[in-house]
Amino acid sequence: MTKYNIKERENRYAAYRSLVNPKLMDELQDKIQQVLITEKKYRDREYSAKKMAEELGTNTRYISAVVNVRFHMSYTALVNKYRIEEAMSMLVDKRYLNLNMSEISEIVGFNNRQSFYAAFFRINGITPRDYRVDHMRKMFEAEEQAYAKEKKTPKKKKI
Repeated sequence: MTKYNIKERENRYAAYRSLVNPKLMDELQDKIQQVLITEKKYRDREYSAKKMAEELGTNTRYISAVVNVRFHMSYTALVNKYRIEEAMSMLVDKRYLNLNMSEISEIVGFNNRQSFYAAFFRINGITPRDYRVDHMRKMFEAEEQAYAKEKKTPKKKKI
C-alpha cells in the first residue's frame, strides 16, 4: 500500500514478552487502559511509553510486552487507535462541523495533519475528509427520507 507511505510491519519475536508474569500482565493491562482510555492520555502528544512506564512504576519493556501480547499491536498503534476512534466521533458530530482536519488532529493528539491522515487511512482505508463527507451525505439522505415520509403521511385532524 503506497498511499501515505504505509508499510506493513513484520511481527518479530521478542523473548522478553514471554518472561512477564501473567498476573503482572493483567495488572499492567488494566492500568494501561485506565491511563489511555479513562484519563485520555493519548491526547497528549508528549505522552510516551517511557512516561507511562514511569507513571506506572515499571519499565518500557514491560509496557511494550503487555501492549504487544494483550492488545496485539505496538504502543504507538494502540495510542493512534484511540486517537482515531475519538476523531471518528468528532468528524460526524454536528458540534465539530466547524473544525477542519488540522484542528481535529490536534485535539486528538497528533503532531500534524499528515500523520493523522496516514493513521486514519491505515485503520479505516479512507481519509478523514472522505469519512466525514460520506457520513454527512448519509445523514442528509436519512433526514431527507424522513421528511419525505412525514410529508406523505396525512396528519389526523382533531375533532
